[in-house]
Amino acid sequence: MTVRALFRAVMVDGAPAPYNTIQLKVFYPAQMSGSEPERNLGVVPADSEQAPFPIVILFNGINCGPELYRWLAIALVERGLVAVTFSWVAENLPGLMALTPGVDLAMLMPDRYGQGPTASALPALLNELETLNAAGVLAGLLDLNHVILGGHSAGGRVAIESASPEFFPSVCAAFAYGAHTAAIMQLGYEAGKILPLPDRLPLLLMGGTQDGVIANSSDRYGITWERPTTPIERTFHEAIRGGRDDCYLLSLEGANHFSFVEPFDATTGRAFLDFPATQPAATLRELMAAAIGSFVEVYRSQRPEARESLVQRLSAPQPLIAHFEHK
Repeated sequence: MTVRALFRAVMVDGAPAPYNTIQLKVFYPAQMSGSEPERNLGVVPADSEQAPFPIVILFNGINCGPELYRWLAIALVERGLVAVTFSWVAENLPGLMALTPGVDLAMLMPDRYGQGPTASALPALLNELETLNAAGVLAGLLDLNHVILGGHSAGGRVAIESASPEFFPSVCAAFAYGAHTAAIMQLGYEAGKILPLPDRLPLLLMGGTQDGVIANSSDRYGITWERPTTPIERTFHEAIRGGRDDCYLLSLEGANHFSFVEPFDATTGRAFLDFPATQPAATLRELMAAAIGSFVEVYRSQRPEARESLVQRLSAPQPLIAHFEHK
């Protein structure tokens, strides 16, 4: 398998310049051809025999560069998917410029929450995927009806909050690591409230037992969490009704908030709040990639045996899994 990537830039409607440009990196399965454009320009054709390619859009955490998720993008492409990371510097909070996954604060307010997506970058990203499917090395090879949203931290939150066919008909599933839907009191919510998710599509929620960022941010929500994974567990139990047996909760023993990134970057974000991980980082990422890849495969193939394999693998006792359940 050869993994290659291409770059694009898109404008975000309604965002003020110069903070209205998103830069994309699109990873795809490639097939070396030996052609002149390949040798001179590095333009490598896609491996069309594996097409059409479902698409995974990865939403970064606040002030977490997209390169920190390259490991996961490559792992997903090796499974025959296209993966998209992106970089957007914008006013994430009033007066605070940051590298953002695109959080629509207006849609987080009590009078509007649940009426639309909170991922403000997503419309522009989906439009650019349509453009890529019309011309270039990925022309006609993208499965635009099977888009999976995934993310880390705040990026994971906007991914799971925006995963609804009513918002985006092409989105078919979502996953998140280190994310939950606890309501921020500054926006006018009561303490300890968990906001509901659209609950229309398959979801995979993951967290680490050593997540110090979640544990040390509980004051935002007017509550002290019993465990770092508590708000993720409550999101699974309270924000999702269940009954379709396509939603999953996975807690990783010894993983912290930044076990999901590689390489680790302590120069930005709130890494100083995190607890030390107690398991090897590479081993944790290997399990995360396997869980995410298997989850995506279930809803890519629509084969019952794929879901059974996912459940069996994550239900089996193993040192890195602190808890697993599905509903």
